[in-house]
Amino acid sequence: MSKLYVLYEHSAGFALFRVAEFEELAAFLPQVEESVTDLQRFNSVVTLVAFQPFKSAVVALENINAVSEGIVPEDLNLFLEGALPKRKKRSKCTLGVADPKLGAAITEALEIPCSHTSAVPELVRGIRHHFHSLIKGLTLKACSVAQLGLGHSYSRARVKFNVHRVDNMIIQSIALLDQLDKDVNTFSMRIREWYSYHFPELVSIVPDNHLYSKCAEYIKDRKTLTEESLEPLTEILGDSEKAQAIIDASKMSMGMDISPVDLINIQMFAGRVIGLSNYRKQIAEYLHTKMGSVAPNLSTLVGDQVGARLISKAGSLTNLAKYPASTLQILGAEKALFRALKTRSNTPKYGLLYHSTFIGRAGLKNKGRISRYLANKCSIASRIDCFSENQTTIFGEKLRQQVEDRLKFYETGDIPAKNIDVMQQAAAEAAEALQQSSKKKNKKNKKKEAEVVAMDED
Repeated sequence: MSKLYVLYEHSAGFALFRVAEFEELAAFLPQVEESVTDLQRFNSVVTLVAFQPFKSAVVALENINAVSEGIVPEDLNLFLEGALPKRKKRSKCTLGVADPKLGAAITEALEIPCSHTSAVPELVRGIRHHFHSLIKGLTLKACSVAQLGLGHSYSRARVKFNVHRVDNMIIQSIALLDQLDKDVNTFSMRIREWYSYHFPELVSIVPDNHLYSKCAEYIKDRKTLTEESLEPLTEILGDSEKAQAIIDASKMSMGMDISPVDLINIQMFAGRVIGLSNYRKQIAEYLHTKMGSVAPNLSTLVGDQVGARLISKAGSLTNLAKYPASTLQILGAEKALFRALKTRSNTPKYGLLYHSTFIGRAGLKNKGRISRYLANKCSIASRIDCFSENQTTIFGEKLRQQVEDRLKFYETGDIPAKNIDVMQQAAAEAAEALQQSSKKKNKKNKKKEAEVVAMDED
């Protein structure tokens, strides 16, 4: 008859419980669910085998960090070795765990089968509910204090040592950039409609949204435009012919007259839109610098915005690096993929990669092929960026040249270089660049040391 043990990880320590009549419990799961809330009935089902309290808050944090990663810490290993039956008898036992990853690690380390299904979740829920009553000398208040302290420490450690924390800045930046694009476009259309009542001819002369907003802010009342306004308008537009056309159109415009209050409101709104456009440029520069430091090769290959959108869609650079090229290729086209699978039609050839310039330059029959090839190179670039210690753009430049050569191959038939030869060349160049940079650093350090020695002698 098999025996069931349940492992419970608490902020106060590790506890091991033995479950009575395991085979009957598995068959009568509803009765187990009912007994969870009743302490007397639950006590007849579960018996405490062993409890090992944590010696300090630091030890508790170390153990819980390991458990959350699916790793068996040394304290837990020793605890289970002592509390569970001997290894010869463990084949007839089952250990219930809440986390399947931890269960797999325990099975490998201690040679005991683990389970996280059937009645185990309900038993863990009951142990969590009655834990302070099942352990002698442990009060509800002490449990709450231990949980609060460990919760704060664990959260602080996770935020501090989050490997994706730099990726978060890129994800937020590209989301803000996309939102600003939508807002600036919407607000620009509103200015066009609003100001066109007064000066409808300006739209055809200045089609650009940003320049139109600047012109509307400067002109205000079209009747005030004179030949003296030619120079300021030329500075705004960068074209004297367009500036002269605006002045000529203002003299014979079909627009209606607007009160000074309305013109002031239009001017204020145009100023806000110009401010948003300038801020959008700053965010784009910030994204460029971040991508250059976090994912330089991916940025060099497909550009800042496409690379940032891929990272954002994957959740982090690490997740993107783990994706196979086939997944990366259709990243962003999930709806189209599942619709195609449901209707048994053609699956999409590309997702976010469609915004890359390579897809637009390829011929219609080669778009799918170049998309597959580009996804392969993006996968390589993201893995190099994620796992290499020294950041460089050499691999990204080589990968980009490979995609260019592949485009030429589709058009002219020129055979491109082999991938292994290109990567070996890139690795050699990267190693050489690293040596040169280290030599420069050593020279700078020697100069600083010499200056410090000279100052001490003086």
